[in-house]
Amino acid sequence: MSRDTFPFTTSTLRSLQWQREQLEFEDRRRAVSRQCITRRLQTQRSNFHPPASQRRQYCRDAAIHNALYTGDMERIKVIFKEKDSAEVVVETVTEELQWSPDIGLFSLTPKKSHTTPLRITAARGYSECVRHLICHGANPNSTVGGRGALHDACEGAHSVCTQLLLSRGADANLQSEDGQAPLHVCTTKDTLECAKQLLEYGGIVNLPCHYTRATPLHVAATRGLEAHVELYLSLGADPCAINREGETPVNAACAASDSPQHFGRYLRVVEMLLKAGGNPSTPGKKGHGPLHNASSNCHLKLVQMLLDFGASVNVTNSAGYTPLDCALQVCTDYPECQPHQLVQTLLNHGSAPPGIKMWRYCAASPLTFEILLNCYDRIPPGDFWVEAVPTSVWKEYKTLYESISRVSNQPRRLQHLARCALRNKYGGLCYKAIPDLRLPLTLTAYLLLQPEGGIH
Repeated sequence: MSRDTFPFTTSTLRSLQWQREQLEFEDRRRAVSRQCITRRLQTQRSNFHPPASQRRQYCRDAAIHNALYTGDMERIKVIFKEKDSAEVVVETVTEELQWSPDIGLFSLTPKKSHTTPLRITAARGYSECVRHLICHGANPNSTVGGRGALHDACEGAHSVCTQLLLSRGADANLQSEDGQAPLHVCTTKDTLECAKQLLEYGGIVNLPCHYTRATPLHVAATRGLEAHVELYLSLGADPCAINREGETPVNAACAASDSPQHFGRYLRVVEMLLKAGGNPSTPGKKGHGPLHNASSNCHLKLVQMLLDFGASVNVTNSAGYTPLDCALQVCTDYPECQPHQLVQTLLNHGSAPPGIKMWRYCAASPLTFEILLNCYDRIPPGDFWVEAVPTSVWKEYKTLYESISRVSNQPRRLQHLARCALRNKYGGLCYKAIPDLRLPLTLTAYLLLQPEGGIH
C-alpha cells in the first residue's frame, strides 16, 4: 500500500528491506540466547546438591513417632545415635473436618503438621530424652511448627526440661510464630518455676507479644496468677503497660474476674498492681475501664477497691454506659453476688442516676430496683418495666412492686426529699460524710439507701 501511496525509489525500498531483516535477525538471536541461558540454569539446578547438613530431613515413621511420644529412652538412643541425627522434622498427618465448597459439605481433609523430636519430648517432660537429643545435634532454638521446644516445656510446666534447654543455649526471649515469648505461655500456677528460670537466663519481663502487644504481666493478670504477678513486679514489670487493645494489666485482670469462685485471687492481683502504680481508670480502646469491667462482673470488693484508689464512677465507655449501667445490666445474672450492694456502693460514691431505660434490666432484682428508685426525687410514670418481672418474683415481693406502682408520678414524702437534698450536697462523698454525721444507725442506713422493702 505504501508503494501506491508514496513515491519510494528502488534504493529506499532496499534500505527498508535490509532494516526489516536486521530486526528479525535480532529477535531470533535474543530468543536463542534466552533458550541457552534457561537450559544452562536448569542443568545447574539439577546438578546442585546442598550439603547433607543443610538438607532438611523428614521423619514419617510411626515407630519413631511412638518412641518420641512415649519417651522410650532405649529406642531413642538406638534411633538417634549418629551425630546431628536429631535435627530432623517429624511429619504427622491428621484428618480434619473442613468445608468443601465443591461438594457443599464438610469432609475429612488430610493436614500435615511438623514438629521436632526435641519439641515432642520437651512438651512431655522427658528430660533425659531432651538431653540425649541435644547431645546429638538437636537445635534448642529451632522453631519448626511455629514455636520452640522452650515454649512447649514452659507451657507444660516442665521446669527440669526448661532448665536443661536454657543451659544448652535456648533463647529465653525466642518468639514463636504468633509472636509469643516463653514467658507468655507461663499461664498456670505450676509454671512459676519455669518463669523464674526464664528470667534468670535473660528473659525480658516487659517483652510484648509481637501481635497483641501483651506483656507477661498482662498474661499473668488475665489468668489471676498471684505469684507470677508478684514475681514480675519485683523485677520491674510495668503495671501501666498497654496492649494492642489499649488495656493495662489492671483492666485485663478486672475483665477476666468473671467467676465468683475466683474473685479472691483476682482481687489480690489487682491490689498488687494498684499498689505498684497501676492506674485504676485507664480505659481500653472502647472506653471500657477497670471499673466498667468489675461492675460488669458484679465483683463488689473489686469495685470498692478501685473506688478507694480513685476510679471515676461517672466515666462512660464508647457505648455511653457508666459503671452503674454495666452493673444494672447483669444484676439478674449474679444474684448470689449481692448486686444491690454493688449498686448501692456506686450511688454512694456519686454515680449519677441512670436513665429510665435501664430499669427493665434490674426490675427483676427487687432490692436493686428499690435502691435505684430511691435515688430519684420523683418516680416518672410508666409501667414498661413490669413485663421484665417474672410472676414468681412479683408474688414474693408483691408489697415492694405495688408500692412502686402506687407512688409512680406522685409527690414523694418530705423525708425522702430531705434525703435527696442531703445526698446531693455530699455527692460522691456520701459514703464517708454521712457516717461522719454521727446520726442514729437507722437514719444513717436510710440516708445510704439501705433497702426497706417498699417505696414511700
